[in-house]
Amino acid sequence: MTTMELLRTAKACAPCLAAASTEVKNQALLAMADALEAHTESILAANALDMEAAAEHISSVMLDRLKLDSGRIKGMAEGIRQVAKLPDPVGRVRQSAEHPNGMVIDRVGVPMGVVAIIYESRPNVTSDAAALALKSGNACVLRGGKEAFRSANAIVAAMQKGLAAVSLAPELIQLVQDTSRASAQELMTAVGYVDLLIPRGGAGLIRACTENAKVPCIQTGTGICHVYVDKDADQEKALKIIENAKTSRPSVCNAEEVCLVHEDIAAEFLPKLHKLLVQDRQVNPVELRLDARAAAMIPGKAASDTDFDTEFLDYILAVALVADVKQAAAHIAKHSTGHSEAIITEDQAAADYFTRVVDSAAVYVNCSTRFTDGGEFGLGCEMGISTQKLHARGPMGLEELCSYKYVVRGNGQIR
Repeated sequence: MTTMELLRTAKACAPCLAAASTEVKNQALLAMADALEAHTESILAANALDMEAAAEHISSVMLDRLKLDSGRIKGMAEGIRQVAKLPDPVGRVRQSAEHPNGMVIDRVGVPMGVVAIIYESRPNVTSDAAALALKSGNACVLRGGKEAFRSANAIVAAMQKGLAAVSLAPELIQLVQDTSRASAQELMTAVGYVDLLIPRGGAGLIRACTENAKVPCIQTGTGICHVYVDKDADQEKALKIIENAKTSRPSVCNAEEVCLVHEDIAAEFLPKLHKLLVQDRQVNPVELRLDARAAAMIPGKAASDTDFDTEFLDYILAVALVADVKQAAAHIAKHSTGHSEAIITEDQAAADYFTRVVDSAAVYVNCSTRFTDGGEFGLGCEMGISTQKLHARGPMGLEELCSYKYVVRGNGQIR
């Protein structure tokens, strides 16, 4: 089917899902999870073809995002099962009031309708997005990148079998077959067919969607995430957190890209940082890009004008010195994408200032930015991480895929 045919079909199917009971949706989710595991071999075969085709075109870090194994597929299935356990937002009364004339006015959660997701080379997004859309009563149209197309196709085929097993329309979850820019443009401009568009990917994709979309669009996050090491930080704690935030999985949006260090401890702390991230790492040492003052203290590459505004998604870390927590917050305000920032300090006043002033979707005190994730936040999985302020902010779960309407019950009242 063409992209528009997929959208018309999704629009036609959406009301049936909106009317489905929580029990039916949960049965469908469990069947989808079982189907994923049952089709592990075919999904891995498709992924192997994607990996082979992409090997010469993308970095090893990005290949890690693309790669599936049986453990990752099992994790995808478990994520779907976790969504099945979550409360259903559809039909939930969010607020209730009684009018002086006796009418009862309820604000009730309702599905968006058709949710479209444009994403790049992360096959697990396919199952996460489908699960959250289905539980929140939305038909789901997925448009993945060409690098992961075979993998996504196999995942969707398995989940559609799960839907059919419980007598729900397989077309409630669909994958756009065209991976050209034209199909993305069609989704951005499908007024009347797409009720919410969510881009998940790099800065170019998100900018293209937010600038060109004629349908409602969520601005999800490129992640220029900062860790600020205060003068009163526990330095061993800081090193442990930075190592996790930068190296545990550098290709994801919640990985640290910038380290800010209080100038009073820099001479002591920076050599420790260099030893940990560069000298002691036999595999994938981190390239440090240093401002002028940091470069006078440890080896590294001089930071360019753009390094503090770059989401590296690689083993690269920009490092700068600041005078205090206020200057750290000001640096973040200038360079951050509003995703996730952390302060490492034992000074409660500094922590309080940081959490009040830093205006990002997630702000951490003495822990890694890598926790900005729907699963870690108790949402089962996530549709994306919103860095805007209207409608949704931070990891987007079931609640953020719903709108609401007012249901008013009376007994003959007139105005």
